[in-house]
Amino acid sequence: MDWMAEGLAGGVAGWVAVASGFGIGAIVGMTGVGGGSLMTPLLIGVFKLNPAVAIGTDLWFAAVTKSGGAWAHHRHGHVDYRTTGLMLAGSIPASIATIALMTLTGITKGWASALTFSLGIALLLTAVVVAFKQVWHRLGMKLERWLPARRKAMLTVLCGVLLGVLVSLSSIGAGAVGATLILLLNPRWPTQRVVGTDIAHAVPLTLVAGLGHAWLGHVEWALLGALLLGSLPGIWLGAQLTKTMPERLIRALLCVSLVTAGLKVIH
Repeated sequence: MDWMAEGLAGGVAGWVAVASGFGIGAIVGMTGVGGGSLMTPLLIGVFKLNPAVAIGTDLWFAAVTKSGGAWAHHRHGHVDYRTTGLMLAGSIPASIATIALMTLTGITKGWASALTFSLGIALLLTAVVVAFKQVWHRLGMKLERWLPARRKAMLTVLCGVLLGVLVSLSSIGAGAVGATLILLLNPRWPTQRVVGTDIAHAVPLTLVAGLGHAWLGHVEWALLGALLLGSLPGIWLGAQLTKTMPERLIRALLCVSLVTAGLKVIH
């Protein structure tokens, strides 16, 4: 359903979209995650886009908004390009294969159900990842002795494959889930390196998946522009708020939002 064809066209629709982009941007600025996890349900629930178009639009939103972050982390030397390359070696082919399968089979009712279900599962998975952030670090330390260099490289590629499929089907996973997988395989890395490597991987992945969804006609470009217009100042404000708001409170609110959205989408 075209969001502009429902009487929302014009000034009201534009301001709603800008305000939505601002709110999502603020959450991303405060927590570093939650952009795709909250944007796609918002596109479905508020702007009444079908799941495929919501996912495609969110992929482009993520690719654009994370590009600046990727460049900043690159300048500060926070990106491990070997790990990024290994993950992309798995995620890009997996994303292309997933989009190709969708293209060949068409977006049938079955695909729509699969997209919706994968979205709900991804939301709940992200909530678990955010809620138990410290647990993943301890688990990674325990797994470290079982991961020699060759095995770690293979698992890194496999993590990329998982993310490629998940992101292409739901637009979710390149942020919180990706960072958690990197942390599990590299528990001794500082947070900046984990986040920088995760963002550097997320940008090309979301761009490739976004191009695929654009080819399928799954992007609402006018709405995307309005969302991006609001997100930039929102991200800046969120980054400032992190100095005053407790991290546990922020993450608790984010988890509640993710679980609520995930359960609603699945049902």
